[in-house]
Formats: sequence, structure tokens, C-alpha cells
Amino acid sequence: MSNSPKILKGITWGHTRGLVPLQACAQRFRELFPDVHIEWRQRTLQEFADYPIEKLTESYDLIVIDHPWVGCAAATNCVLPLEEHLSEDFLKNQKENQVGGSHDSYNYGGHQWALAIDAAAPVPSFRKDLLEENDVSVPKTWEEVLNLAKKGKVAAPAIPIDLLMNFYMFCQVHGEIPFQNEDEIISKKTGLKALDTMLEFYGLLDRKMFSANPIKVAEMMTISNDYWYCPFAYGYSNYTRRGYARYKITYGDLVNFNPGQKLKSTLGGTGLSVSEFSKHKKEALQFAEMVASEEYQSTEFVLHGGQPGHRKGWLDPQNNLINDNCFNDTLASLDNSYLRPRFNGYLHFQDNAGDPVQNFLLGKIKAEDALKRMNEIFKQSLKKEVYE
Repeated sequence: MSNSPKILKGITWGHTRGLVPLQACAQRFRELFPDVHIEWRQRTLQEFADYPIEKLTESYDLIVIDHPWVGCAAATNCVLPLEEHLSEDFLKNQKENQVGGSHDSYNYGGHQWALAIDAAAPVPSFRKDLLEENDVSVPKTWEEVLNLAKKGKVAAPAIPIDLLMNFYMFCQVHGEIPFQNEDEIISKKTGLKALDTMLEFYGLLDRKMFSANPIKVAEMMTISNDYWYCPFAYGYSNYTRRGYARYKITYGDLVNFNPGQKLKSTLGGTGLSVSEFSKHKKEALQFAEMVASEEYQSTEFVLHGGQPGHRKGWLDPQNNLINDNCFNDTLASLDNSYLRPRFNGYLHFQDNAGDPVQNFLLGKIKAEDALKRMNEIFKQSLKKEVYE
């Protein structure tokens, strides 16, 4: 009889926040179950977006996903419906303690396709030290953001995917929620208003932002004193910690676009799925339950650089002490965040519709043409599945 351990493979995204807490949990899991070894591989954020996750399920036991993928999961059944394998009490705890709609975002077609192990949304970040040195208050209104941007001290990610997420945000402050019918993603009137608002803002930024994702912006703000403020980028609480980067950044709540009307950003974060093709489903499910549990999410997950999907992790005083009160200060923004569509074809739209937004902001096409192209891509995405 062989004494060889069972080897499970997991894949996640390439950042401390996405990798290290899973590696730490895998090490502890191995200590508890010596015959099970879980190996984690990382891929870039772009690879995370580009490579079909359904293909990854053929090679990996554990897959970290983005919630818009669950429509594909429902169509292909390539990951396990977790409500058929995990206890009702455990899933009830997950639902009652979600951040924003993080747990619900992985429930589609009557099944729970992943556990929310990470939660995030675009929120403001700033160099408190530089603002204080220059006697500048943290912006609370959109007008104050624009005024600071005119001084060249504002950074924001402007690659296509982030621009698309912010397009959703600006559509909502102009009065409409995207994706309410099958003919267009938003009315022409609101879409053009959103694009015009974005042009006013992004036209004030350094052009290098158009090749920067949220991680790159956080690195820019923590490696030099060039930028003082970012109004919206997916939060990375790692950069609030003493010793993680050269300079710390602080996170806060979204600003008011109009009096009494805060910006409403787009829910992100990640979930953990178990492959239908895994030869070690029992062990993979045990690990998923451990890493998503209230106990681990509230303690070791955060201590190892994670940003939990479980609400108790966000409310824990020790975690907020570590992260300069980051979780407490941004929780309201996450709770108010917009949930993206999850129908099977949506990822085609998400992967492509940010390009015309960026092309418009770079002066390559007109606003009307950008919106027209986005609607064409939307109609293409609907061909894969009837719109929910």
C-alpha cells in the first residue's frame, strides 16, 4: 500500500492578497492532514481575466474565480454545486456574514458555485502624510477630486476593465442602473453623460494611468511622493500595513458626486470553487470550508495578507488595527456596491467593452461611437444565453 500523499492543485491570482493566505492555509491543512498536499499556482490579473476558467477546472482541484463567471459554471457544470456538499448551517453563516453581496454573487441558477473568500470594491486611497504636509483635506466631494486632479496629484487605474467598472458607477450617479433590458446596456442619454463625466476626470490624469491597474496605482502611491490621492481603485489593504511598502496609504469612503449622493462602485473580490473533475473532491471541499470559515477568515487569513469575504473578518478590532482601520472605513462602500451581471455570455462583454471606453478617453473615437460599439458587444454576449 502506497504512502504517497494526495496532491491537490489550486490556482489563484498573482498578488500577496490572492496567494499567501491560501498557501498558509494549505500548510496548516497539511499539518492537520499529513497525507494531503495542496500546491498553489498564481497567474497575473490579465491571465485571470483572459484564460477560460472552465478549462482550468480540468487541471486544478481548487480554482479562485470572479463572480461573473458563475453563469458559465451553471452552463457547464464544471465545478461542484456546494450546497450539495457543505452543511446548511455553514452556508447560512456565510450568507448572513457576507460583505456587500459577496456570498450571493456566487449563487446562480439555484446553486452555490463558490465560497466568497475575498471581498473588494473600488474605494478611495490617499497618502495621509502628504495631504497633511500640504494642508489639503481628504476630498469628500467630486468637485474636490477634480480640483486635486488639476494639480497633478491624483492617480487612478485606467486600463479597459477598470474603466468599464467605473462606467457602471457613473451611469448610476446619472440616474440609471446598467443592463436593465436586452436592447442596450444603458440609454444613450445616460451613457453619454457617464462618458462625458469620465472624460472630464481622466483628461486631468497622467497618460501612464491608461496602462495601470489597481495594483500598479497602489505601487505608484507607495513607492514615491508623486501622487496624493486616488478616488476609486479596488482596495488592497496590504498597502496600509507598516512594512509592506515604502510608504503607507489609507483607504476611505467614496465621495459625494452630488449632495447626499455617494458614488456607487462595482463589487469585486474572489470566490473559491471545487472542480467537478477533481480526483480528491472530499479533501478539496474540506479545504474550501476551512479557508472560508468564520474562524480562519477572521484571523489567519488576514494575518497572512488576505482581505476576507467573511464580514466578521472586516469587523474584527485586531484586523483593523493591523490595517489602519481600512476594513471599517471602507465597509459601507462595499455594502453599497453594484453587482455585475452573471449570465453566461457576460464575460465576453466584460473582456471587450472597456476598449471603446478607453479609446474614447484617449481621443481615438467619439462618445457616440464608443457607446454604439459597447452595445454591439453586449448583443454578441447575449447570443450565448438568454438574458437573465
